[in-house]
Amino acid sequence: KNDEASIRSFTLEDVFNNSLKPKSYNMRWISGGVYDMVTISLFNKQMDKNAYDYQLSADRRYVAFMSNYSKLWRHSFTASYSLYDRDTFITPSDIPDKVQYFAWAPEGNKLAFVWNNNVYIKTSPNSTSQQVTFNGEENKILNGIPDWVYEEEMFSSNQGLWWSPGGKNLAYAEFNDTGVHTIEYSWYGENQYPSTVSIPYPKPGTPNPTVKLFVVDTDNATKISEIVVPDSFGSVEHYLSTVTWVSDERLAVQWLKRVQNHLILQIYSFNGFTWNTYEFSPSEPVFATDKNSYYLLMSDTQQYKYFSSNEEGGKPGGRNVYKRTQQETKCLTCNLRENCRYNSAYFSHNASYYRMSCSEQNVLEDNKEFVSMISGIQMPTMRQGTIKLGEYNLWYQMILPPGFDESKKYPLLIDVYAGPCSQKVNYVYRVNWSTYLASTEKIIVASFDGRGSGYQGDKLMYEIYKSLGTKEVEDQITAAREFIKMGFIDKDRVAIWGWSYGGYVTSMVLGSGSGVFKCGMAVAPVSKWRFYDSIYTERYMILPSQNSEGYDNTTVTARARNFHSVQYLLVHGTADDNVHFQQAAEISEALVEEQVDFEAMWYTDKDHGLAGAANQHVYTHMTHFLLRCFA
Repeated sequence: KNDEASIRSFTLEDVFNNSLKPKSYNMRWISGGVYDMVTISLFNKQMDKNAYDYQLSADRRYVAFMSNYSKLWRHSFTASYSLYDRDTFITPSDIPDKVQYFAWAPEGNKLAFVWNNNVYIKTSPNSTSQQVTFNGEENKILNGIPDWVYEEEMFSSNQGLWWSPGGKNLAYAEFNDTGVHTIEYSWYGENQYPSTVSIPYPKPGTPNPTVKLFVVDTDNATKISEIVVPDSFGSVEHYLSTVTWVSDERLAVQWLKRVQNHLILQIYSFNGFTWNTYEFSPSEPVFATDKNSYYLLMSDTQQYKYFSSNEEGGKPGGRNVYKRTQQETKCLTCNLRENCRYNSAYFSHNASYYRMSCSEQNVLEDNKEFVSMISGIQMPTMRQGTIKLGEYNLWYQMILPPGFDESKKYPLLIDVYAGPCSQKVNYVYRVNWSTYLASTEKIIVASFDGRGSGYQGDKLMYEIYKSLGTKEVEDQITAAREFIKMGFIDKDRVAIWGWSYGGYVTSMVLGSGSGVFKCGMAVAPVSKWRFYDSIYTERYMILPSQNSEGYDNTTVTARARNFHSVQYLLVHGTADDNVHFQQAAEISEALVEEQVDFEAMWYTDKDHGLAGAANQHVYTHMTHFLLRCFA
């Protein structure tokens, strides 16, 4: 054991020291029982490239090395791809630079890519590229890649094309943004004059992008068929939700109405000429014993069903992997108990093997070095429990300072997100800003999953349907009051902070006039739901024309006068493509109109994540603000 005098606290500098973070393990399944660990440094040295990622063709003969990465939005980017033949050591390629998406076929070595918003295919790396679409145009028509709102809210990906299992066909989406209103903001850069960034960005009640789905025969690129929307959806506004190939001749597509309470899973079959709808009757779903839903991962040829569930021990913050047969359900990870309560599985292609990850620490990376490094640091401890709120027992977690003593009084910081179906209380091991605050500054950092949160049943989650900014805000105030009642919280030093939706809830809490909180920090907050994107907002709030009071009564700006009694730090990036700087500007204007004294920090040309130098700066700045508040 280390001598007590040699043990130090976890500092603010440690937050940004990656060597003091648990390591993950990067592996990719190639087949049923083989995974790859390609080292790209050798390729870089031999080919004078600066590649940092790769994709292996299905036949394992070719490697596509990615370089010149340039981030666009959360998931989208452009990059260059260099093809490398592992048999001949030749690099065949006529792939242009600034490719927007690249994908090998699931069999053989066909490939598809998107360039200048158009889809291209190659029947082999040595063949000539064939252009499939010709109408692509920036900010107007996007083929094979999603537009901004589909990327962010529907697909969570930059993928807009899908190979059939045998590589015979390729499905691709066409997004039409010509009717979508644009958001514009300045990009300051280093030039004498700033430039303007324009993004088609639909907001609640405004025109949405339209979408079409096509299938191209990759052996005859002129043979293109449209996958027609079902009649019941074709006459109303709708979304393309998911695209899944069943076989080379059968395709499953989910279509979703704009008011997102009606979804159709439509099967299409190819008859040699067209893709026709196919009727089927799905089997009955399988529920956990507590009647909460779970997520099906995959099925294998023995009819095993693998799924992830949080039913073990009645603790919604855990995750375990289960196997279900027709006879029984077996938990594959529950025997790890207290040592490993948040598990996930990454299956090989035929489910013969899976890589099990445990709270970021897995079998292939046991993090012994990390454990050794933190053994000389005073690390905080975690406490979890429940608070009775009406008919619900709702979970909280507290990060407690080293040597925590219940007879003492500690300052409290609520770390909040509280968005629909979110979960802050879980068993994932993290080393972050909260670790520093508890270890060095002796601040208790707590989170609470109130009404509207996820993984505890639909009834709880739907508590805030059509009413964002109400019950989930009230519950954070209630939780803070309950924490104070525990006896070890200094009631005069209670703060709250959050990012994005958490910034919105933070602002709504501080503007409630509850008298519970002394100060708070809101990073990239929403101010009004009318200003956020259509897909996310309408999913929970429906259309403004159907719920005008729900939109109008839950704005931060309407609560501006109540900020006189709190200390408020407002933070935003000027190039936030997600929650626009407009939102912070609205809050600022409302506070100024009410003569509220507050603090603000903006980050020039930074987006929603405040990456780079801004990341360390924002946490340092919030630390100084918080310590002044608690002084």
